[in-house]
Amino acid sequence: MKVAENLELIEKNIEEACRKSGRNRDEITIVAVTKQVSAERAKEAMKSGLLHLGENRDEGLNEKWEVLGDEPIWHFIGSLQTRKVKNIIEKVDYIHSLDRSSLAKEIDKRAGKPINCFVQVNTSGEESKHGLAPEETLDFIKQLDKFKNINIIGLMTMAPNSTGEKVIRKCFSDLKGLQLKVKELDLEYAPCTELSMGMSNDYGIAIEEGATYIRIGTSLVGAAENELEV
Repeated sequence: MKVAENLELIEKNIEEACRKSGRNRDEITIVAVTKQVSAERAKEAMKSGLLHLGENRDEGLNEKWEVLGDEPIWHFIGSLQTRKVKNIIEKVDYIHSLDRSSLAKEIDKRAGKPINCFVQVNTSGEESKHGLAPEETLDFIKQLDKFKNINIIGLMTMAPNSTGEKVIRKCFSDLKGLQLKVKELDLEYAPCTELSMGMSNDYGIAIEEGATYIRIGTSLVGAAENELEV
C-alpha cells in the first residue's frame, strides 16, 4: 500500500485513542521509522506530510542522508554505540536512546549544538532491552547537568512485543509517572515534557497513556519486502 493510505488508517486510530483519553491530536508527533525501507520509500513518506524520520543504525541514516539531506527531521531511535556518535551527531535532531554517562559525554563532546535527547528506560524489565532501570533514572538525569549540549526533553521506552494489553499499558503508564517525577525536579537542562513510546502494534495504548512521540515503521512505510507496493 501507499504510505498515504497507511497514514490515513493510522490517523483514524490516533484520533480514536485521543478521543478515549481526552487528548488533542496536535500533542502527538509521528516518527516514521524508515530503517527497513529505501530512501525512495522514505521520500514518499515525506510527500505524505511525514517530516520526522527515524533510523536505528548510523549506516542507514547516512545512506538516506545522502539522498534526503537535512530536509527531514532526523531521529536516531536505536541503541547508540559511543564510538559511532561521531557518525551521526551532525545530522540528527533527536536521540531516543541515551542510557549511560559515557554516551552523554560523547554526545556533548561531539555536538555543535544542544541535542534533544530522550533517556531510555527499561520499564518492562526484559534483559534483552536496553535502557536504565526506572529506579536509576532520576539519579542519572541529575548527573547530566555538566553537559551543555544535552537537552533532556523526555523519556523513551519499549513495551514487550508479545504480551497482553495489561502488561503493555503498565510499561507505558510507569514511564508517564517517571516523566512527571523528572519534570517536578524543574531542571533547566531536563524539562522532560515528552514521552517517546508506542510502535506499530501498540501506539494506540501508548497514546492513551500519554505518548507524545510514536515510532511507527511497518504499518506505515512497510518492511523491506513490501517496497515494491509503492
